[in-house]
Amino acid sequence: MTKTYDYDLFVIGAGSGGVRASRVAAAHGARVAIAEEYRVGGTCVIRGCVPKKLLVYGAHFAEDLQDAARFGWKVGKCDFDWPVLRDNVLGEVERLEGIYQDILDRHEVDTIPQRATLTGPHEIALADGTKVTAATILIATGAHPVVPKLPGAEHGITSNEVFHLERMPKRVVIAGGGYIANEFAGIFHEFSCHVTLVNRGEVILRHYDEQIRDRLLTISLMKGIEFKFNAPFEKIEKRKDGTLKIHVSGQDPLEADLLLWAVGRAPNTAGLGLEKVGVELGKNGAILVDEDNQSSVPSIYGIGDVTDRVQLTPVAIREGQAFADTVFGGKPTRVDYAHIPSAVFSHPPIAGVGMTEGEARDKLGSYKAYVSDFRPMKNVLAGRNERALYKIIVDQETDRVVGLHMIGPDAPEILQAAAIAVKAGLTKAQFDDTLALHPTMSEELVLMR
Repeated sequence: MTKTYDYDLFVIGAGSGGVRASRVAAAHGARVAIAEEYRVGGTCVIRGCVPKKLLVYGAHFAEDLQDAARFGWKVGKCDFDWPVLRDNVLGEVERLEGIYQDILDRHEVDTIPQRATLTGPHEIALADGTKVTAATILIATGAHPVVPKLPGAEHGITSNEVFHLERMPKRVVIAGGGYIANEFAGIFHEFSCHVTLVNRGEVILRHYDEQIRDRLLTISLMKGIEFKFNAPFEKIEKRKDGTLKIHVSGQDPLEADLLLWAVGRAPNTAGLGLEKVGVELGKNGAILVDEDNQSSVPSIYGIGDVTDRVQLTPVAIREGQAFADTVFGGKPTRVDYAHIPSAVFSHPPIAGVGMTEGEARDKLGSYKAYVSDFRPMKNVLAGRNERALYKIIVDQETDRVVGLHMIGPDAPEILQAAAIAVKAGLTKAQFDDTLALHPTMSEELVLMR
């Protein structure tokens, strides 16, 4: 490390990736500072996957309480109190923020609670006018929800604000067809809202296996969630009583108490001074980086959602680790982006890893899809007609399992272990040779013939 600069590493953005890079670099002996203009923890901890998953847990009680009677429990009349859940979730977020700050403090990383911008390849300007220098600068500012530019768009909210609602609305319109839209559709529905999901395209979750996403659509429709396809938004009107009149192409106007924009996320690069110092940007303002997370300016790197490669928290963490080990640890490391597992915490949830059947059809010489379509034991006794669907995609030339996709209770929990097998390149024969753990839903993975 050199004393030429104030710091060996200056990180802008204290989300999951930035915090990991900071503390690992510090552990390698680097003098590290991290700037965060909002709250330590980033999207995942503060306004993303963690609070959202807690809302998913809260929403599940709606069905669990209904099912309880069939299992002998006399539950009685139940009322849902949104402020209680909201405040408890926000309290947990605050606790986790403290843990992240403690991690930085224990590794002697200087935390600067200000906005930071670039004024040179080794210079950073802080909001209070202070300027600091660093041998290496890492941009880990994440991404933000996109709000379309159309009349009245400001009357909607995004996933950033949804955790702070004063009261639970009765009618919710959700714009989008991706994982955020479908997750909040399930959450709001279980909280007794009438939900309409409006998508400008023809399908939901277009990057997931077609059969799996079609099953979610079928179940969602059975639950009473409405879908509008091929329906671009035109304008939103806000009435004096606070309700919304939402105009979409080719449809009658929709009446709603809340409009949630879930139409994508864009990298947080605006106003950082990246272009001025020569950092090349790509689509949506994403920082273009190489396999070592290095930008077009040798001293400036980027990780996580700001690079718009794979917008997942575990990927950002892995990239932060690889960056710190490569640049400061003397251990050159690159992230392997093959076989990244993903999940949609819908009702019921979806999980998948590897090739979808459509991808296998396009890329492999020959493949075989094994499918198990069944009703989970709990649903049978509860009188609930929802069916789970598991699918294994096999390369027939090698017998390797190249894809695994599922929808049903606890699908993400099951898939995490199964993803190890797919990543390791295990064969269908090895799946078949594994004894079933009975009675479980996951045993279907080794029983498909």
